[in-house]
Parts: sequence; structure tokens; C-alpha cells
Amino acid sequence: MIAWVLVLVGLLGLAIGSFLNVVVYRVPRGESLVTPPSRCPSCETPIRPWHNVPVVGWLVLRGRCASCAAPISARYPLVEAATGLLFVVLTARLLAIGQAAALPAFLWFGAVGLALSLIDLDVRRLPNALVLPSYPVLAVLLAAAAWWQGDWWALARAAISAAALYAFFFAVAFAYPGGMGFGDVKLAGVVGAVLGWLSWSALIIGAFTGFLLGAMVGVVVIATGRGGRKTALPFGPFMIAGALLAVFVAAPIADWYTGLLG
Repeated sequence: MIAWVLVLVGLLGLAIGSFLNVVVYRVPRGESLVTPPSRCPSCETPIRPWHNVPVVGWLVLRGRCASCAAPISARYPLVEAATGLLFVVLTARLLAIGQAAALPAFLWFGAVGLALSLIDLDVRRLPNALVLPSYPVLAVLLAAAAWWQGDWWALARAAISAAALYAFFFAVAFAYPGGMGFGDVKLAGVVGAVLGWLSWSALIIGAFTGFLLGAMVGVVVIATGRGGRKTALPFGPFMIAGALLAVFVAAPIADWYTGLLG
């Protein structure tokens, strides 16, 4: 039964990944997500429905437009496959820890987080059009999960964590305005909500891991001569990566640390 659930969730992730490609391309440009239909960026010919099947369509076309033969970036199928894989591993993890009711909230976070990471890498900003709606969406989804599980403390902890991480990032951005943008501050509340729902340790480990990943990449950039200490790196992808890693490793790390304390 669980295997079939994972297959269905994976297919859903592939379909959503196809839509995320549209989101990543159009949202930074202020374009509608509905019209016009998906089209070739080179010749602007609408993409036929059977060519728009996630991953398969790109493989059938051998990475080229069916009309003008212009190359189609491999990022499209990679985003689709990554979304499908992310949905599968998140579902497996949440089912394993008894958090099935919170699955819709975490899948939303995974999908939006992937889109925001790609946009931040492309244009160095985190659009309000994706970040701000995540607050009410997660509030509704987590409230439904709390009602289903009868665990209202988890919802309260999520709200407290969202406010606390937002306040912390706001203080950092205020103290070092050149080191962090307010897009990161607004995203911090979203990250805090999903991590706080799981536990305090998930919140702390997830936030710390984001900074750790950013520092590690910064060291690599400096060591390879691709930048200096003042080189600006998009921090959104590190925040998302740290949060997603915490979903899987926060509990084991917390147990290990508790064991060290005896």
C-alpha cells in the first residue's frame, strides 16, 4: 500500500515539477502563469500536450523543439525529476515518523522551496508572489493537520517558531544590511513554521544547517578564485536545503546529542 502511495506521489511530483518550470520562468518576469500556454522560448510555438509530458516529452524530442529544432534546456526534465523525487522522499519520511496529516504542508513547502531556490539562483531575489502566499497556505494546512491529529501544541510551536526565526533573520538583516536581503527574512518565517511543526530541535538544526551550507559554499568560492569575501551568494537555496535536511536528520542528531549528555 505504501509503495503505491509513493508511486502516486511521485507522479504528482513530476506533474507539479512541470508547472514549477513555468513558475520559475514567468514569476520573475511578472508574467501570467495561465496565459499564454507553454511555448518554445525560441520560436514561441505552443508546445503540444503530448510533448509536455514530464521528462518523457523532453526525451522523445531529444531535447529539441519539435517546430524549430532549437535546443531545450536539460533543466526542464531535471526540475521535473527532482520534484518527483523530493515528493517521494518527503512522503516516505513523514509516513515513517507518523506525520501523514502534515504531508500536504510539507509538499507545498518542498515545491515552493524548489521554485524559490531556482529563482534566487537565477535573479538573486525571492518573489513575494511565492513567499507571502505560503504563510496563509501553510497556516491552513498545518491547522488542518493539528485538528486531524488532535495536536494543537504542534501548531502553536510552528507559529512561535515562524515568529522567532523571522525576528532572528530580521535582526541579522538590520545589523548587516549588506549580508542578507529582506526576501530571506520573509522566507525565514515560512521555514520556521514547517520546522517548528516537527520540533524545536528541527528548527535549530535546520536554521544552523542553512548557515553552515552557505559558509561552506562561500569558502569553496573563495578557494577556487571565483569570488572574494564580499561576493554575494543567494542565501535562499541554503535556507531551503537546510530545512529539508533537518526533516530527515534533526531527530537522529537530537537523539545523539541527548545521548552524549547522558
